[in-house]
Amino acid sequence: MQQQQLEKMKNGKGFIAALDQSGGSTPKALAAYGIKEEAYSNEDEMFDLVHEMRTRIITSPAFDSNYILGAILFEQTMDREIEGMYTGDYLAEKKDIVPFLKVDKGLAEESDGVQLMKPIPDLDKLLKRANERHIFGTKMRSVIKDANPEGIKAVVDQQFEIGKQIIAAGLVPIIEPEVDINSPEKEKCEELLKAEILRHLNSLNESELVMLKLTIPTVPNTYKELIEHPNVVRVVALSGGYSRDEANAKLKENDGLIASFSRALSQDLNVNQTDEEFNQALQQAVKSIYEASI
Repeated sequence: MQQQQLEKMKNGKGFIAALDQSGGSTPKALAAYGIKEEAYSNEDEMFDLVHEMRTRIITSPAFDSNYILGAILFEQTMDREIEGMYTGDYLAEKKDIVPFLKVDKGLAEESDGVQLMKPIPDLDKLLKRANERHIFGTKMRSVIKDANPEGIKAVVDQQFEIGKQIIAAGLVPIIEPEVDINSPEKEKCEELLKAEILRHLNSLNESELVMLKLTIPTVPNTYKELIEHPNVVRVVALSGGYSRDEANAKLKENDGLIASFSRALSQDLNVNQTDEEFNQALQQAVKSIYEASI
């Protein structure tokens, strides 16, 4: 299964759906879906509602492996079930979609123009559970705001250090050093970031494989060298706050870069839609993101 999934991620046509909002971003995701904060009175109820939303997305006929290669899950979603199966198994077996798990615990305070990841305690235990739940890979996010060489180096060092721990556990890490789309030095950040990533990629041995999730670059095809690197399974793009139309247009300018959108995928979905309306809205989103990705 793992080898088949690796082949699919490397060469398949399509994109990755990011369904991994967690903790602090869950109320925003629910609000965008039409569920206001007064609809739930505690965290358990909130997570029940977000699981219902994700279940509706994943079980929709529009959530189709002809267009979607993989899906990134939040830890709680991995541990919950859809139609009597763990979510990762449902994705892999019923949908032929490769499951990933978000493993970071959020962002630290800004320093040197970047936000590193907070420490990830018990990561080994989480990776063990991910393997038991048949998860293929992981995702972890840091943020770059300024073209500060020390800050950017620290972000990439941290990502690859934890990435190696994930590889050792038999999973494929998605390394995500997001460049803030509003950074006044976005292009310069991307140049520094690319050089740091290349330095790390070139020090990996041939069996150490990673994926990269990057902000769509200001200069099209900036990341061509990363896309073609033998240690990189795939380079995917985050929507980063762009609307879906903007993100799709920018993505089309970059050869070989595919989408891994979250907000841009679900922006037109609403809890009050009929199933027909919901499936149609999701299908339109999926097809437009797929077109931009291929």
